[in-house]
Amino acid sequence: MTGKNQQNYNKNYIDYVNSFDPPTKHLKNCYHAFMVGGLICCIGQFIRYMLQYFFALEGDALAGSTSIVLIFLGCLLTGLGVYDRIGKNAGAGSIVPITGFANSVSSPAIEFKTEGYIYGMAAKMFVVAGPIIVFGVLSGVAVGLLYWLMGL
Repeated sequence: MTGKNQQNYNKNYIDYVNSFDPPTKHLKNCYHAFMVGGLICCIGQFIRYMLQYFFALEGDALAGSTSIVLIFLGCLLTGLGVYDRIGKNAGAGSIVPITGFANSVSSPAIEFKTEGYIYGMAAKMFVVAGPIIVFGVLSGVAVGLLYWLMGL
């Protein structure tokens, strides 16, 4: 096939494949992502207020407790299969907050549970989140060393 025929063939094939693909509704998807992400953040703020009011937590203890509750809720909803349905409708709105990180850690653990606790669940738990954790720790060490070298 010559170059022009190959390009024509590729274009025809792409047009054929796209004819089966429904058009993307970008505005609707952005709206759902914004609303669900905002709702998750509002739930987090509500949890923060409740922990502050009922348990008189402040500062780092309040921030840490709120994060722990949100991570627990994200893992629980993932285990119950609810978070997948939220993600299907919300898109990026469900993966941005801390609950999305909890979902990305717990989903592979649940999926590979049948392979055993060590080689399945424990090994696959950090497939998605592992690079985030590694680069986060390395970045923290690099910034700490930089501050230490600068004498700050």
